[in-house]
Amino acid sequence: MIRAASPLRIVGAQVLTANGELAETVVSLEDGRIARLGGPVADGSAADGPCLDAHGWLVLPGIVDLHGDAFERQVQPRPGVNFPIELALEDTERQLLASGITTAFHGITLSWEPGLRGLAAWRAMVDALHARAWTCDMRVHLRWEAYNLAALEVALADIGAGRVHLLAFNDHTRSILRSLSNPVAAAKYGERAGVPVATLRAIAEDAAARADEVPGALDRLAAAARSAGLPMASHDDETVAVRAAFRARGARICEFPVGEAVGHTARAAGDAVAMGSPNVVRGGSHLGWASAEDMVAAGVCSLLTSDYYYPSLLHAPFLLAQRGVLGLADAWALVSTSPARVAGLADRGVIAEGRRGDLAVVAVENGRPRLVATLTRGRPAYLSAEAWDRLG
Repeated sequence: MIRAASPLRIVGAQVLTANGELAETVVSLEDGRIARLGGPVADGSAADGPCLDAHGWLVLPGIVDLHGDAFERQVQPRPGVNFPIELALEDTERQLLASGITTAFHGITLSWEPGLRGLAAWRAMVDALHARAWTCDMRVHLRWEAYNLAALEVALADIGAGRVHLLAFNDHTRSILRSLSNPVAAAKYGERAGVPVATLRAIAEDAAARADEVPGALDRLAAAARSAGLPMASHDDETVAVRAAFRARGARICEFPVGEAVGHTARAAGDAVAMGSPNVVRGGSHLGWASAEDMVAAGVCSLLTSDYYYPSLLHAPFLLAQRGVLGLADAWALVSTSPARVAGLADRGVIAEGRRGDLAVVAVENGRPRLVATLTRGRPAYLSAEAWDRLG
């Protein structure tokens, strides 16, 4: 049995080091960090401590996911069917670790909608995330729905208390109102909110009626985020003008731009542009919006997120490399080095001495990755049977 304080060595693997090259080297982990790279491979005696024989595998920086909301399917696996938040988060954490994700910003929507994205759900989710130490570093990405003025003071208080780690501005109110005229879409929203469609429509109309108050609320939230040193994003920007308005408030992450022109303009202004890795894996946006692969090829996409499907983050870099869009090292940086930098997490995202021991160990078969182990803070957090057999 490996104790929490035990040092661990990984030997024989091709390691993606901070210089962007894959090279065989020994990775020594101790006290939660990468203690050394290189050095002699000891003979494997008990005095040397535990060792993972990773010959034929890759050791990559652990994945940093700035936007993932797939946890909602653990909270509400079927419309109107809810499970306790703690149970949902435990299941979510297992999925994250089994996908090589070692840092996860949960995109928790705080909307005027009741139910899954309402105020009570927000409080329960944030309380549960802060109630205990998790193996995966799970953080709070506040997706602020612009017209949710009733919850403004709650959001400001949580930002001030250090309970939020990233703020994103959303504006889905008008699109939801349009969707409520479609019986099929309306039923979906009603089931998510847990109220009759007529009730939801009335709530949405009341929220939309306060449009004049929205800019001031956005300004207050942006000021609070700046004071707290939080990274800020704007979500689903439809136009260059919308992006410019959020940039002026300090939101330097353009998240899922609707059109390529918005992404190009944002990048030219020095903003980070985040795209969804499901967009890469599936070969395009499920909504018909901008292509993530095209944005990567053009040098516009700064980072990839899981969006709504955690396993896509592991596969997207390998697909980009397979398709000749980027080399593997640059493609992997989109899910590790770049998101860590954009989030201000200088202690992770690369494999270098002194950094956190957050690693993904991957076998590659016919160009396709298969995760065999995930390490967080230098300790095994997920082990396949194959990795267990090689751990001595």
